[in-house]
Amino acid sequence: MTLKLCVAQLNFVVGDLAGNSQKIIDAARSAYADGVRLLLTPELSICGYAAEDLFLRPAFITACDDAVKTVARELAGLKDMTVVVGHPTGGDSRTRSVAVQSRHNAASVLCEGAVLATYAKRELPNYQVFDERRYFTPGQGVCVFEAGAAGNKIKVGLLICEDAWFEEPARLSKEAGAELLAVINASPFHVGKGDEREQMMRIRVQACGLPLVYAHLVGGQDEVVFEGHSFALNADGAVAGRAPSFIENMFVALVHRAQAAIHLVANVAPERSPEADLWDALVLGVRDYIGKNGFPSVILGLSGGIDSALVLAVAVDALGKDRVRTVMMPSPYTADISWIDARDMAERLGVRYDEISIVPEFEAFKKSLAGEFKGLAEDATEENIQARIRGTLLMALSNKFGSIVLTTGNKSEMATGYCTLYGDMAGGFAVIKDLAKTTVFRLARWRNANDPYGTGREPIPERIITRPPSAELRPDQTDQDSLPAYEVLDAILERYMENDQSIEGIIAAGFARADVEKVTRLIKINEYKRRQAPVGIRVTHRSFGKDWRYPITNRFRA
Repeated sequence: MTLKLCVAQLNFVVGDLAGNSQKIIDAARSAYADGVRLLLTPELSICGYAAEDLFLRPAFITACDDAVKTVARELAGLKDMTVVVGHPTGGDSRTRSVAVQSRHNAASVLCEGAVLATYAKRELPNYQVFDERRYFTPGQGVCVFEAGAAGNKIKVGLLICEDAWFEEPARLSKEAGAELLAVINASPFHVGKGDEREQMMRIRVQACGLPLVYAHLVGGQDEVVFEGHSFALNADGAVAGRAPSFIENMFVALVHRAQAAIHLVANVAPERSPEADLWDALVLGVRDYIGKNGFPSVILGLSGGIDSALVLAVAVDALGKDRVRTVMMPSPYTADISWIDARDMAERLGVRYDEISIVPEFEAFKKSLAGEFKGLAEDATEENIQARIRGTLLMALSNKFGSIVLTTGNKSEMATGYCTLYGDMAGGFAVIKDLAKTTVFRLARWRNANDPYGTGREPIPERIITRPPSAELRPDQTDQDSLPAYEVLDAILERYMENDQSIEGIIAAGFARADVEKVTRLIKINEYKRRQAPVGIRVTHRSFGKDWRYPITNRFRA
């Protein structure tokens, strides 16, 4: 017996029920013509992931139910074709302060116009970016369905994402007769997550003795990215197939039964480097945020520094040079090499480049405030004025021409408050918000050595990478005037913010007490800035966003 199955690794849009449904219908018809008789779509494919508080609206749930019926009706003529779609279902009774939930994160099995079964997710994640217990209640049942033509059927146990990270759902499926596990998923990307999933599913198949197909979402949704990387494992844990990452793909696997054993065969996409994953995640995050929200183009301040250089390279790979505009805004403290390097990079990538001096505005601000500031030395106040002038100019250009401003701050700066409210933080999308400064440098070197989107090798002038980082807001300024070396800062940040190590534990690991005290204090006192920062792409297991929810008013230090 041989059954041809397909994972529709597709990019859906949250709330576009008609568009998502049509995408599933088109995929099913195309796969059917290719001999496929079982099509798996990702978790919550009907509505997109994650719809957040849309799940609380009864009209949204009703519309999702109607969309499932539409898909079933449109595919009714495909004889022996089974399609699994993910969707929310159910409802709740609510008052202004109490909600009794009965909604489920569900999947339905469709065949020849009928809904054969509906399964509700049993294990609801409520950590990192996940918040499913806010919206759903756990399911209790098991879903095992038959797929294939008469005399050529296989029993499939259906699981949804987190279910497969626990032993019981898979065991119950096997006890109910499943010969193959189908796991539909929407699991946000962070560096290394693909390997983590494969390893966990390897443990699962070896424990239950069943092969497994992992159907995963691809695409960007606000701050999260889904990388695809669907795969198939045989019962011994060996990789039977793997879909490419960060692109839509109709991932086909052949299910062979020889006597009582089930064996899967599929193409295996090659393993990738962490830098390649990071780059594609940033590119996909930008492309989908801009595209799905209907922005015609982007604009960014190009300073001649490493952060804006990396953001520009990502933007061009994501959108093409014609949809990217750069503006250099020199101040009295801008070094000649900064505008020289900025011009050079803009020419390498072929983007529009303009220069608007902020010197007149800066002098006007100082003149207006001269009476108030009389007798006081210049300090961070004047530095912030320069940043805010630049933010105002970029936002004015954004308003006039409709381009969204890409901000260029990195995670190290967000952590320590080395950024200016209403200045360099002004904008609509923070591309490298979750990249530590050391990662920014590493990724810049990777991009100079690789050209994954054909926009040109070595887009970043070497001097931008090698010169000491500086905000250039006062004479001869460098970042390390007020911050520890980035290698030290980022290591402390990783230990404290991402891994919840204590201050004393970090010091015991060999870091200077003064550095640890300074960095952790800066993280604590700058929470108010981060609350006002633009949404940005999440690429680590703990980002400043949904992963990080600390009170602004807070006297506890870990």
